[in-house]
Amino acid sequence: MDKQALLAQAIEARKLAYVPYSKFQVGAALLAESGKVYLGGNIENAAYSLCNCAERTALFKAYSEGDRTYKALAVAADTPQAVSPCGACRQVIAELCPSDMPVFLTNLKGDIWETTVSALLPGAFTKEDLRG
Repeated sequence: MDKQALLAQAIEARKLAYVPYSKFQVGAALLAESGKVYLGGNIENAAYSLCNCAERTALFKAYSEGDRTYKALAVAADTPQAVSPCGACRQVIAELCPSDMPVFLTNLKGDIWETTVSALLPGAFTKEDLRG
């Protein structure tokens, strides 16, 4: 699957969002090494701290279904520039994805920011840090 196809799936995944409060739909498409694509939409809750972003939804779906190696991630939202993952998502992406994995970020105007996991969160806290 090429970058454009993965970005198109991320834009389509915005329809999976549950956003009754903000109306801000975000979609994510995670390409696993198996070739399967996991889609995620952001999910809000009246208690905002319980919300889950699209990126984490896609990653948690893939991981919980046994697909644990990934090739690329695309994220889309209606933002002025290519959407940027929040800090929590960057930490989860850094934990579960290879550091050199491509991440494609876009908006509905077609702006694309192509980066990598390590560039999204330099100096990420990792499982190695827990060993002191």
